[in-house]
Amino acid sequence: MNAAGELKIVFTGPMGAGKTTAITAISDTPPVSTEVANNDQQAFAKASTTVALDFGQLALSDGTVVRLYGTPGQERFAFMWEILGRGAMGVILLIDANSPNALNDLEHYTRTFRGISPGQPFVVGIGRLHDAADDALAPFRERLATHGIVVPIFSVDVRKHEDTQLLIATVMAILEARMPEPEHGHA
Repeated sequence: MNAAGELKIVFTGPMGAGKTTAITAISDTPPVSTEVANNDQQAFAKASTTVALDFGQLALSDGTVVRLYGTPGQERFAFMWEILGRGAMGVILLIDANSPNALNDLEHYTRTFRGISPGQPFVVGIGRLHDAADDALAPFRERLATHGIVVPIFSVDVRKHEDTQLLIATVMAILEARMPEPEHGHA
């Protein structure tokens, strides 16, 4: 954990992947959202879309505050990705398995955010899978593996608190595993 007892985790992914829903499901306080009417119904049939960010927070039992930022999913707001990604302690990428572009979105957002926050824990949540079996995740793992990228990938329903909690707990576990061991005095 950092000295201030605060962590920043960014949720990213294409429009409609569930970023706003995930933050709403896990935040201890009502999230701040910049949702507006979706003017691009042909690209994605949903009533609203995030244009700047979503923000929520989660207090851990040790007093650490996890600040949760959701990026806009549309490319035209990509300038916000870098702004929100700066200083992130971890990135959670959400992908809609039903999207015909799911594998390309996975690759695009992974490359983009690993460039913005290199070396930070990176976790992928695949939503709307009809079959939650491990082999349903194989195409996603294989697509990243072709680029030498191995990251945790989970089947999730971001409407469920426990699924979103799993993604955050995985980021936290990776952070903790990377912390140096405390030095013990020698007698």
